[in-house]
Amino acid sequence: MCPFCFATMGLIVDGAVSTGGLAALAVKVSRKNRAGEVLPNSDEGRIKMSTNTIDNPKIVSRDEWLAARKKLLAKEKQLTRERDALAAERRQLPWVKVDKNYVFDSPDGKKTLADLFDGRSQLIVYHFMFGPDWKEGCPSCSFNMDHTEGALPHLAQRDVSFAAVSRAPLSKIEPFKKRMGWRFAWVSSFGTDFNYDYRASFTPEEWQKAR
Repeated sequence: MCPFCFATMGLIVDGAVSTGGLAALAVKVSRKNRAGEVLPNSDEGRIKMSTNTIDNPKIVSRDEWLAARKKLLAKEKQLTRERDALAAERRQLPWVKVDKNYVFDSPDGKKTLADLFDGRSQLIVYHFMFGPDWKEGCPSCSFNMDHTEGALPHLAQRDVSFAAVSRAPLSKIEPFKKRMGWRFAWVSSFGTDFNYDYRASFTPEEWQKAR
């Protein structure tokens, strides 16, 4: 079976069949770990997400549906071509040399940004939203991680390493990671400029200026 299809089926089987389904599923993920154990239901410090669903479409004949589907398919194919062209441009963007020596806290001690490559030539860094004063990680990020971990062996086979980075201290990350049943590399950038330098976090002054 195609590896990409295999990863995609994991999302489909979870029942995410609409935008509303995705939102509702993200909330569900934040309430259970990978073993299916129900997590504490306290809303204190929790990020709430919308569970609104879309209205049911009208019922039509098979011929009407096929005509509408073909019309939409033409748009989908055009979007695919445009997305592929945009991705090609993205791959050609110039690189920037990393001059700052970023050091992260990990379960195995201090690690530099170079260490996160783990001997491979490429590294995917996921900025997992988990602030120093938060009690748990972002529900949407949690949803993504539940469907990312299974793909990591495929990335490793293609010379790509993966690491999540959060501003929360390791003392908060590790219990949450254990609660969710995850095994991927997750380090803390607490006390560093990493998230700010890469525009994943902003100071209060920057927020005020942007308003």
